[in-house]
Amino acid sequence: MSIKGIFPIDKWDFKSNSVLADLPADDLELLMANKSEQVYKKGEIIFREGAYPSGIFYIVDGKVKKYKLDNDAKEQIIYVANKGELLGYHAILSEDRYPDSAAALEESRIAFIPREDFLDTLNYSKVLSRRLLKNLSHEFAVLANSVSMFAQKSVRERLALQLIVLREKYKINFQPGMPVEINMSRDDLASLVGTARENVVRILSEFKENKILETKGRKIIVNNVDTLIKIANYK
Repeated sequence: MSIKGIFPIDKWDFKSNSVLADLPADDLELLMANKSEQVYKKGEIIFREGAYPSGIFYIVDGKVKKYKLDNDAKEQIIYVANKGELLGYHAILSEDRYPDSAAALEESRIAFIPREDFLDTLNYSKVLSRRLLKNLSHEFAVLANSVSMFAQKSVRERLALQLIVLREKYKINFQPGMPVEINMSRDDLASLVGTARENVVRILSEFKENKILETKGRKIIVNNVDTLIKIANYK
């Protein structure tokens, strides 16, 4: 089932996968001239908060969690990035260290683009510079929505909302009527929602009893997204 028209998914999803789409051939060739690719295993660190950036990252395939650690080294996931999205360019644009960390949520193939190539292309390409500016504005709005969600919504509402968003991210070769499997550990899901693991397990059990979803090991299959949207109480 498509949620278009009943839930504003754009308010919860970055759009960096559109930055390189149909980029002029010369611009793309300049950007990718010295790129390299690496396969990261699940949980493997791509970059750490506080490190100096030497380039940007492009998700060729897979999913990546962006997160911060608190003073007790507890992880708080702030965003799940999908295939086609860019990572790490904020730190280069601000001439600063990485403001967060990134790690593979599943086995992922990531392309690395050196800092110099990124900056040279940005200076050369008006299309790329416009798109990045637009994308930065959109990402700010997405993060503002996330802050508001944590301040105003219950754990149950936050979990429902994140399951809606994750369902969209885990659509692979989707056709109407196909089940969508959210493959995420309960620890990562709790970190994304901002609560304890036991709270996530308890509420998932409630949703399962009410036929809203089903589980297969760590996989979650949403059966009734309409009900999740109502529970999320998004206005």
